[in-house]
Amino acid sequence: MATTYVIAGTGLITNPRRNSSSTALDFNQNLSCRGPTLKTFRPIYASVSASPTPVTKPDDLVDSILSKVMQTDRGVLLARDEHKKVAEVAQELQRFCVDEPVKCPLIFGEWDVVYCSNPTSPGGGYRSAFGRLFFKTNEMIQVVEAPDVIRNKVAFSLFGFLDGEVSLKGKLNVLDEKWIQVVFEPPELKVGGLDFQYGGESEVKLEITYIDEKIRLGKGSRGSLFVFQRRQP
Repeated sequence: MATTYVIAGTGLITNPRRNSSSTALDFNQNLSCRGPTLKTFRPIYASVSASPTPVTKPDDLVDSILSKVMQTDRGVLLARDEHKKVAEVAQELQRFCVDEPVKCPLIFGEWDVVYCSNPTSPGGGYRSAFGRLFFKTNEMIQVVEAPDVIRNKVAFSLFGFLDGEVSLKGKLNVLDEKWIQVVFEPPELKVGGLDFQYGGESEVKLEITYIDEKIRLGKGSRGSLFVFQRRQP
């Protein structure tokens, strides 16, 4: 059975397509982005003397996580303790995620993959330590199109002068309020004058843990953390 490397915004996928009962995103539903539900509590009065705890804003956390992952070759250049700091900020941001991120229209658009906790997950063998000796990654992009199409592309330079790219097209299915599944067609490779498909279908699953106008965070089924930054027009 052939093994397929998938540039998925959710990780390197080597498993073949499996049957799924998931459904596509239903656009007849309300697509408003609602923040976390606020509950009302009865006040409790006490006499305490303490300094107020500073409140961290989502925008500050977004700026913090981007500052930690930019110019790191999508996480390749980070040490273990630096990956841990990225994960801590991502965990904090998760508290501010909208209630049902899969229904939020902000999911659509063009995104740069700017970080992965497992640097070889997006791009597969092209991003391995050996692959990076020959392939320099120029761009890693994910496009999410309404109603249920995902397109991934890794653009690279082979030996520093021969440009190429690997691309995939997939169908998005909603599993629940946070998890999505994408079933991809065989990847297409373009390099020099060559253009061909190879391998077979594959699938990925991703939990959307935070989304806003600027970034999107996701966690793959194998635990890899991804940071996507919205591309500017």
